[in-house]
Amino acid sequence: MTADDHSVPPIAPPLARADLDRSAHERADDALVERLRADAATRVLVLHGDSAPLTEAGALRFVTPAEVTDGAEWAFLGRMPDGAAVLTAVFAREAEQPLPGPHAWGSLRTVGGELSAQDAGFFVEALSLGRWLLDSPFCPFCGTRTIVHNSGWARRCPHCGREHFPRTDPAVIVAITSAQHPDRLLLGSNALWGANRFSCFAGFVEAGESLESAVAREVREESGIEVVNVRYRGSQGWPYPRSLMVGFHATAADDDAALADGDEIVEVRWFDRDEIAAGLAGTGDLLLPGPASIARRLISDWLEGAA
Repeated sequence: MTADDHSVPPIAPPLARADLDRSAHERADDALVERLRADAATRVLVLHGDSAPLTEAGALRFVTPAEVTDGAEWAFLGRMPDGAAVLTAVFAREAEQPLPGPHAWGSLRTVGGELSAQDAGFFVEALSLGRWLLDSPFCPFCGTRTIVHNSGWARRCPHCGREHFPRTDPAVIVAITSAQHPDRLLLGSNALWGANRFSCFAGFVEAGESLESAVAREVREESGIEVVNVRYRGSQGWPYPRSLMVGFHATAADDDAALADGDEIVEVRWFDRDEIAAGLAGTGDLLLPGPASIARRLISDWLEGAA
């Protein structure tokens, strides 16, 4: 497949593959969650911090409501293809083990890219919603503790009457190709990472800023590069803590302008195809993003000639 051949749709980012039935019309029933918790046919995805229980085969392990210990925040996620309701029961990382018996657990970062489309979709939905339920119990206007309603998808302040909803913060992430040497890809190394770990350039969209302007600004700030030929690739939720990662490919106007900002990005480097291929295969010194990240999809696109 070439970059101009659109007969085969591009591979979706790893956490954007699922077309879930969120059954949002059911959320308005204030008794929905309690009724489903009393139904043994309901399936529950338990979260402990950012981890979920796994089966021996590495799939998500859904349990019955009766298997979940007390102390969770509950919410309705939607319906399985067979019509079964799906809830999430969310526990803080500091909470005690929320399921009795031995279970393997995996974080979204670690296992998200290896899950089925359905499992990945439920995991990213549950973690995105669950973090908001745990982290935002008080009204940001008056400080009163809010009341969860809409089956876990909204909070109402009993004092000032305001309603609050889960936040999603858009962020751009960009893979930069050389204009002079199309077989070179520019990546950066963050100051918080260890040696030899590189990824695409990324940052949050600022107030009043378009996605395209954010791409140009972030790449310029972090790498000194002016970009041309910016192409949208895809997006996926990334609940660390509440981002929507919007992926792009772009081309450098001048390769020689590449220079790390020295603050957030401590090194920028042009990599050739052999180095990238070895990094993706785990056979070289280069450490690249994990399989659940959209950054890895952008890098793979470039290597496969689909950027």
